[in-house]
Amino acid sequence: MSVKNRFLNVLFWSVVSAAFIGPGTITTASKSGALFGTNLLWALLFSTLACLLLQEASSRISIASGKNLGQAIQVQFAKSRFKVLILALITGAVVFGAAAYEMGNLLGALSGLQLVFNVPSYVIVLSIGVVAATILSIPSLKIISRIMGFLVIIMGFGFLATAILVAPQFSSILKGAFIPKIPDNPQAGILVLGLIGTTIVPYNLFLGSGITSGKQPIKEMRLGLAVAVLLGGLFSMAVLIVGTSVTGGFSFENLTHALEQKMGITGKYLLGFGLFAAGFTSAVTAPLASAITLKSLFGDDKPEKWKTNSTNFRLGWVIVLLVGLGFALANFKPIPAIIIAQALNGFLLPFISIFLFMVINNQQLMGLKQTNNNILNILTALVILVTLIIGLLNAAKAFYSIFIPGSLPGNNLILLITALSTIITIGVWIGIKKQNV
Repeated sequence: MSVKNRFLNVLFWSVVSAAFIGPGTITTASKSGALFGTNLLWALLFSTLACLLLQEASSRISIASGKNLGQAIQVQFAKSRFKVLILALITGAVVFGAAAYEMGNLLGALSGLQLVFNVPSYVIVLSIGVVAATILSIPSLKIISRIMGFLVIIMGFGFLATAILVAPQFSSILKGAFIPKIPDNPQAGILVLGLIGTTIVPYNLFLGSGITSGKQPIKEMRLGLAVAVLLGGLFSMAVLIVGTSVTGGFSFENLTHALEQKMGITGKYLLGFGLFAAGFTSAVTAPLASAITLKSLFGDDKPEKWKTNSTNFRLGWVIVLLVGLGFALANFKPIPAIIIAQALNGFLLPFISIFLFMVINNQQLMGLKQTNNNILNILTALVILVTLIIGLLNAAKAFYSIFIPGSLPGNNLILLITALSTIITIGVWIGIKKQNV
């Protein structure tokens, strides 16, 4: 494989990074840095490695079975009485999640441009929507992927350079990345879930599987995906480090002020462009992922009606784009809306991961050689367990904040959630072992 082809391979797979490095990443990561310094870097390191693990599995399914993730799930549960419920759950989670992200993507892109230009918000939002729709109308997924990958790599290196100029202590970076700790603060748990939800995006698993060519060797897929996802994780960590420069309450304006103090007017333009680029690339990939998911779940019976230039496929991304445009034009406050969207997707993640876990271990579908080995199964089970615990714990915190203000879940409830998550994970593992007997 030539150097040029390797670069194009990485650029193609960078569409995954483009999908998860959106305004949600910039907002959640920079706010984490502003509130807790480098203490939550571990959550980004964990979620980056977990993202690579799950994305590799979803793409391997397409190469080994000739079916994308949605089609494979259909086969997996073809005889199950819960098939309709499972498909409804996946469709709702992906489409609703993509729409929630789209709102944040457009609001984030808007915030970025408004840091630099004094233009009415509706003009910016509608312009972004028109350009995104134009790109989504391109019939080639490979061309769309390379355009988004190119933009996200430029943006990412911009944030990396900015993080180097912020110059935090290297020892604090190592400590934050490798010593897991959730500070005793109600916002910390939501931000941890947000960091995971903004990196391991459920609809991204369907996007990655949907764009995978069955002709691509698994080795080439792994190389391109690994470089793209690890670079994406590095860029996300750079954003968190940039956020540590903020003093006082977090806002895009305060972050801009902090960067201007360190870098002059360049800091303002870097943040504005970075936030816009993150929002724009994700404003394209979120509707695209929704359309690919719907195609994979419902396109088997009449595949000609779900081609990329078909009415059905276009409706899949048009609906998500229009929902996002509607909320953005309603002028929702961007930071709370974006963080809530990340936390919601973080909560949905373990359930989508369980379905993926079952499919990747189905020997009839994958063949004996392409199913997970024991090490990959242990790592995937660990991802499911951790995301279940964090997701259920934050659901409990949300319940307390609504119905018992001023209170937090006690140690007994935390132990119960941990035990329940462990039982669910073990139960899934046992079910997987039985399916191949």
